[in-house]
Amino acid sequence: MATQSTIVAQLVHISGPLKGKIQEFSEPEIAIGRHPSCVVRFPADLVLISRNHAKVIRQGNTFKLVDSSTNGTFVNGKRVKETLLKSGDVITLAEAGPKFSFLTQMKEVETVPKAPPPPVMETPAEPPPPASIPAEKEEVRPEKAVIEKREAPLVIQYGPTLRSFKMVPVVIGRNPSCDVVLDHAALLDRHAEFFFSNEQYWVRDLTGAGTVQINRRPAGPSGLPVSMNDELLLAPGGPAFRFLGQGRFVELEVQAEEKPSEKAEDEDRQTGEKVSAPRNRKSLFKKYFRH
Repeated sequence: MATQSTIVAQLVHISGPLKGKIQEFSEPEIAIGRHPSCVVRFPADLVLISRNHAKVIRQGNTFKLVDSSTNGTFVNGKRVKETLLKSGDVITLAEAGPKFSFLTQMKEVETVPKAPPPPVMETPAEPPPPASIPAEKEEVRPEKAVIEKREAPLVIQYGPTLRSFKMVPVVIGRNPSCDVVLDHAALLDRHAEFFFSNEQYWVRDLTGAGTVQINRRPAGPSGLPVSMNDELLLAPGGPAFRFLGQGRFVELEVQAEEKPSEKAEDEDRQTGEKVSAPRNRKSLFKKYFRH
């Protein structure tokens, strides 16, 4: 099946009723507001936002934001009526209203060719022998990487803030000397390192304790490469991130482990069996980001 490359717009909602959602659009126009016709629609009672608040219009390989609201639209904190958007811009609908980041990504989209009319068969043809189905190839990831300073875009979204870098490697941790400083109790002074090698982004563990994991697989001191939608867990209770491709990491929230109910504890005491609490995970954005 043939494919063609197209630029997809992504809206990553940071705050407001749609907080935590990631929307993708390949349409020529993205309407935003409370009207039922809007593709990015907010609740009808959120009167801070106009019914037809704003539009993102595709113009070739660029995107233009057009504001048509009463309370205004802000890009990176500045009120605008019309402006060209860049990947990584943060858009706020009305002052102190819902906020989301605008990202772009090149994707391959399958195109379905028109099937030719079936030939007229005078006599039934013998069915062809069944085609052999090739064995599914196992994903092969490079085992070693070279850590060196080089130019590669890296975007880390934690809470309401985006941190952008043009050069890697980038170190994350609690120490003020780190490139990304996260004041999180589960992190060490120098916790993890992001770098680019073998045409892939990698993350390696700097803790020496094996706490940094990619899809529940320890990253280790040598690191592991990340692919689209991989989950990066810096510590068992978070912080956690999802990789969206092109060097972009978006925060995930890790819900704390639930305690067994009192009834389950009574049964545990009576039977001597150990009761484990289930774990739940869901995608949301946190609040604080300190550099």
